[in-house]
Amino acid sequence: MTRDEVLVARGLRKAYGDRLAVQEVSLALRAGEVLGLLGPNGAGKSTTVGMICGLTTPDAGTVTLAGGVSLASDEAGYKRRIGLVPQDIALYEELPARMNVALFGALYGLASEQLKRRTDEVLAMVGLSDRANDRPATFSGGMKRRLNIACALVHDPEVLLLDEPTAGVDPQSRNAIFDNLEMLKAAGKALIYTTHYMEEAERLADWLVIVDHGRVVASGTQAELFARLPAAQTLHVEIAGEPDDAALAGLPGVTRTGQRLDIRVTDIGRDTGPVLAALAERGVQVRGLASARATLEDVFLTLTGRQLRD
Repeated sequence: MTRDEVLVARGLRKAYGDRLAVQEVSLALRAGEVLGLLGPNGAGKSTTVGMICGLTTPDAGTVTLAGGVSLASDEAGYKRRIGLVPQDIALYEELPARMNVALFGALYGLASEQLKRRTDEVLAMVGLSDRANDRPATFSGGMKRRLNIACALVHDPEVLLLDEPTAGVDPQSRNAIFDNLEMLKAAGKALIYTTHYMEEAERLADWLVIVDHGRVVASGTQAELFARLPAAQTLHVEIAGEPDDAALAGLPGVTRTGQRLDIRVTDIGRDTGPVLAALAERGVQVRGLASARATLEDVFLTLTGRQLRD
């Protein structure tokens, strides 16, 4: 474990009968960093999160916090440093929002004055101060998600695990959650974030781990993962007339649709000039030019395939 790492998981493995849900998953999380944990349905994301937070016992592997603290060495101390926002809403629907947060804080041993202060702080952070005395049964889905986050933060953990925290919420609540997470990151918290929404991972994640069939198939920064694509950017070229298809065939990575050419390149700045020169040599008249870069979804589908996962 390096000096700025707050959590390191090594060789995590979990089987349910004959099915290996997680196989040799390793990852490291640093202070002030969001790690995006991505994968298709059934890839092992939630099982991995469960092992990291101590809800699921791994068959093999270790998870260690800074200072060498682990579930094996100090379970209570370990769990006090972890906050979990589960995939399924975990609230007492008939208790007021304030009591929900206070209950979770009391379970972590917060004293009365500290508990009141922290309860007020986290409810304000998630925008629920004015509904603190209302029951979650009266809340929208987005409000329940935000209250779940408040419950996970009341004991001020170093590490926050969020398992699809924006599932089923409206755009306003989603953006409020993003703002909360970016504020936590700026404050030095370490976050693990699982999601099926690639645009969320693109916005939030500093480091990405993609799992499939229980194994890590890729990890790195977004730039490092984009570099694994055979072509990470596309030139969209509008042409005049009907050029000779045989001439176009000499250009690599070209797809023609009517009078539009889609040309896959690795670097727009470097490759645009040579592509335009090659078209001019072939007598192709260019009427318009646009470009687009690959998305994280392109990377994800390249690594995990397009087969449905139900």
